[in-house]
Amino acid sequence: MQSIIAAAPSLPGVTVGVDTHKQFHVAHAIHELGRPLGTHQMPATGHGYHVFVAWARSLGQLAVVGIEGPGHYGGGLARHLRVEGITVTEVGRPKRQRRARYGKSDHADAAGAAAIVLAGEDLGAPKTADGPAEMVRVLRVARTNAVRARAKVVTALKDLIVTAPDELREHLTGLHKSDLLYACRILDVSEMLSTPTDAVKIALKSLATRCRELDAETDRLGRQIDTITATAAPQLRAVYGVGPDTAATLLSAIGDNPDRIRHEAAFAKLCGVSPLEASSGKTVRHRLNRGGNRDANRALHVILVVRMRRHQPTRDYLTRRLAEGKTKNEAMRCLKRYIAREIFHALRPPQQPAKIVA
Repeated sequence: MQSIIAAAPSLPGVTVGVDTHKQFHVAHAIHELGRPLGTHQMPATGHGYHVFVAWARSLGQLAVVGIEGPGHYGGGLARHLRVEGITVTEVGRPKRQRRARYGKSDHADAAGAAAIVLAGEDLGAPKTADGPAEMVRVLRVARTNAVRARAKVVTALKDLIVTAPDELREHLTGLHKSDLLYACRILDVSEMLSTPTDAVKIALKSLATRCRELDAETDRLGRQIDTITATAAPQLRAVYGVGPDTAATLLSAIGDNPDRIRHEAAFAKLCGVSPLEASSGKTVRHRLNRGGNRDANRALHVILVVRMRRHQPTRDYLTRRLAEGKTKNEAMRCLKRYIAREIFHALRPPQQPAKIVA
């Protein structure tokens, strides 16, 4: 642990920027006028966080700590600071122009993070990751991994059948996927391997059995996600077209502290469904927003597709917009913006009235 403190009087409004890593973090403190107060390197442990807080408070009145990656390497530090009652904000990656000018180092990145926070260009409060939103997020990670693993197993099984001996290949070719997996699971195998056919049968049976285990794991995780979303966000689950998976995706996107999203326009931008202005001179136009949380954007698209098939008000709106000269894609973008507004009000706690921005 290394600390370098400049000889400067303690002033109120100390701002700290932190560059995070897996094993250690580097912090840089500045006061309200931008003058550097010192740099501190800490191990990414509970004791290291405690020493860091004591160091930062010794410099003056600690106003805010900006962390790069509070949802990843900086997650432990962010949780510790919130327990200490310290304001935490998220800082994005350093701009390329700054790196080109000042170079790349941990101390430079920490100083850049502090400068970004002081300039008011931070990304706002990070997710607290201490409730049902974090629970469904980690369960979705496990479930997605199981689904992808099953797809790889099925691909490997089909590849083995292509090169299998003629008799075995003819027996398994043309079967439906579920019938194929069942046929492979009940193959009569011999423990005494004497021919390549025996080895292929064992391999196919092993892959088919693994596929069934992954199916059971996926179903179990899906039921857990269903239970959590139904309990934690019943208003969201009541929205037309929202199922357990889309609810989990949207709940993960907004986090366990939805008050960090100030209004519905901010949520629309988070989901990538707010048009971005692309005007210049006498030309006034907007373009498609390709940023934001793409998982949340996909969830809104799934809801829209369901409504376009079965929700009559949505179908009527689409027909009217097409008659007005809009293309189908343009009408769908308008609908996704309306859906984002509905989802936002379903995700906000009832005791926190939402601020509506035109």
